Amino acid sequence: MDIPRNAFKRALADGRRQIGIWSSLGSNIVAEILAPAGFDWVLLDMEHSPNEIPGLIQQMQALSGGTATPIVRPAWNDPVVIKRVLDAGAQSILVPFVQNAAEAKAAVAATRYPPHGIRGVSAGARGGRYGRIDGYLHKANDEMCVLVQIETPMGLTNLEAIASVEGVDGVFIGPSDLAATHGHLGNPGHPDIDKLIFDAGARLAKIGKPAGFLTPNQDLARRVIDAGFLFVAVGSDSGLMVKAADALSKTFKA
Repeated sequence: MDIPRNAFKRALADGRRQIGIWSSLGSNIVAEILAPAGFDWVLLDMEHSPNEIPGLIQQMQALSGGTATPIVRPAWNDPVVIKRVLDAGAQSILVPFVQNAAEAKAAVAATRYPPHGIRGVSAGARGGRYGRIDGYLHKANDEMCVLVQIETPMGLTNLEAIASVEGVDGVFIGPSDLAATHGHLGNPGHPDIDKLIFDAGARLAKIGKPAGFLTPNQDLARRVIDAGFLFVAVGSDSGLMVKAADALSKTFKA
């Protein structure tokens, strides 16, 4: 048995656009519904969702065989948390709240086995197919995809330094926290934030680093895609359900 190839990582390296969707409901049934929908990636959220390792494994199992690469956002830039996510089988992670190059280096190190990092070794974890992948410990590093999330003024100040860290495959611009940390809590569509988002995208493009984004607003999604953002989530499972449920209810109560 050979190690699974990380299609998402290779797509970013080749400059191929990846359209994704956020999954925050913590449900393997929802993941199973999303799997064949045609998305390139599905973000399984552990930061703002009731997700823990057993449920995460069920969701990744439900996504296997679908069109989308699972990307996991751990709750924090913590090597212990990241180690458990990788042992559970994730090959791609989105690390929240990265503010400087040192934090980006720490995130990368948490995904690499020594001597290139500090990931703890388990010979029988799900990530290595319970020991069945020949040479997993020597191959795993090459299939790891590390995305870092920028969502503070300090993160923006250090954007190029963060993006240039070896092992960082892409940089995600987090609109909601970016708005909050710039004095526009709850208003990620504020013109000032809009300007920061597109400025960050241009800065990343200048140094050749893929930029990512999330928005349920289709017009904004098309704008960031046209601006060169390479991996863009265009909605979320909870958002789709809320919108459809509210619309359906209003149809029959009007």
